[in-house]
Amino acid sequence: MVWLLCGKRLFIKDMAYYLLPPNGNPASIAPSLGRIKRGVGTTQAPSNGATNGTTQAPYPYATDAEPNNPTVIPRDILGEFHFTFLIRHPRSSIPSYYRCTVPPLDTITGFSKYMPSEAGYNELRRVFEYLLSVGQIGPKTAGEDSEKHSRNAESKKGVEVCVIDADDLLDNPRGVVQAYCKSVGIKYDPDMLKWETDEDHNQAVEAFKKWTGFHEDVINSKDLKPRLHKKKVTSVQDEDTEWIEKFGEEGAQIIRETVDANMTDYEYLKQFAIKG
Repeated sequence: MVWLLCGKRLFIKDMAYYLLPPNGNPASIAPSLGRIKRGVGTTQAPSNGATNGTTQAPYPYATDAEPNNPTVIPRDILGEFHFTFLIRHPRSSIPSYYRCTVPPLDTITGFSKYMPSEAGYNELRRVFEYLLSVGQIGPKTAGEDSEKHSRNAESKKGVEVCVIDADDLLDNPRGVVQAYCKSVGIKYDPDMLKWETDEDHNQAVEAFKKWTGFHEDVINSKDLKPRLHKKKVTSVQDEDTEWIEKFGEEGAQIIRETVDANMTDYEYLKQFAIKG
């Protein structure tokens, strides 16, 4: 997400999973994000700045819902952000995260329980579809020929749909980052793909120190170059065999079920991905 603050653009990276109630439950607006109305009978300030005076348990909230909004964030606040959607194929992301929740990495990451619901693909799709439905994004897709929409006034209603697939980024970092910069209105600089100095390294260590064990490859890298070989398409049997060898029968079954459960949402979002 990109947010304009005091003339500067603030970049925020987080999972859409945390913007929605758990387990597909219906959403209502988080009390801390409700707009405080002022006027007759509303002179009393909230009892604290966190909940606007609401003291009940965190969820479910005793607040109103917004029509069709799947998140706990009001539409007017969502409207202040310029959204980018980063996706990764479940066959890569699911085992990668699972690995961080089992020995020996679990003692480093502090995560010792894998929760399939945290995959987040369905939540990401629901946020995406909502923003598309209210015209905050789309219908034009980043990298798409502008002429296709130039005669359609409706196409100018939202910012471009901007989806980046991790495999595309690794195969063609320069092309994808250039296309991304064009979409969000940032001047592309080749140095964006390099972080070679001690200052860059220290900044990365500081940024990721809360997530020990999750980002070591990035911290120990110096740049982003095209990988030498595109990721090989594997069969289900090959994937299962690899996961059994790494995580055992039970772990492999959990991974397979989670991958399969998220493929439809991933493939839906993939169709919108930037072509660098």
